[in-house]
Amino acid sequence: MSRPTGFVALLGLALAASLAFLVLPVVAIFFNTNPAQLVSSLGDPSAAVALRLSLETTAIAIGIIVAVGTPAAYLLATRAFPGKAVVVTLVELPLVLPPAVAGIGLLAALGPQGILGGALRDAHIQLVLQTAGVVTALVFVAAPFYIRQAQSAFAALDPRWLEAARTLGAGPARTFAAVALPAARAGILAGLALAWGRALGEFGATLMFAGSFRGITQTAPLAIYDRFSTDFPGALALSATLLAVSAALLIAIKALAGASLLGRAAR
Repeated sequence: MSRPTGFVALLGLALAASLAFLVLPVVAIFFNTNPAQLVSSLGDPSAAVALRLSLETTAIAIGIIVAVGTPAAYLLATRAFPGKAVVVTLVELPLVLPPAVAGIGLLAALGPQGILGGALRDAHIQLVLQTAGVVTALVFVAAPFYIRQAQSAFAALDPRWLEAARTLGAGPARTFAAVALPAARAGILAGLALAWGRALGEFGATLMFAGSFRGITQTAPLAIYDRFSTDFPGALALSATLLAVSAALLIAIKALAGASLLGRAAR
């Protein structure tokens, strides 16, 4: 067996440096939070309300993203049409928008004086400074993560599988539901994990569009910011709680994706 080359050693050094930089802040949160502070944070009614609101709004947002984003990603992955590159770029655009710009954009589009403000008012729909506004902001910032990953998963499918289903008489909808979705499940779950993690950590767009009112729009990230200047230990404890919840969701979704891959391999 040949000895590792200098280049391989350089790769290992780069990985070690990346891990150290990325993991250290995460470890530091738990290092500076003792169990008593963690229990106290969970027992704080305002923190519990903020955490519950985060879980509820992100779950609703993810449901909307999956319901709308999955067929949209399938269309982008399997169909060619004029202007497709422009459409993909527009879908990806929120990925690079600063959070404050995303919030201002939502206000300009859906606020009382926004482009659709009058239509929403006539329909008796109010988003700004409401819980529904939190969900709207989460969908806007997290949807591109899911759609891009789901599109990649669908694009990676063997086209012959879809053609075989159509040859056997399956229509486009049945081919999508019975063949494409199960085959792309692992990639779709990976996108779901990315989108859910982004939604749980969303701060700027939510603050600009929905505000930070306890029990209504103050999610866990906003509650952490609210505590930052007056109760830093409490902010650390709530950060640790949110981090643990995010990690648990990520691990659970990755486990589902792994089980899906094993199931496909067994078949």
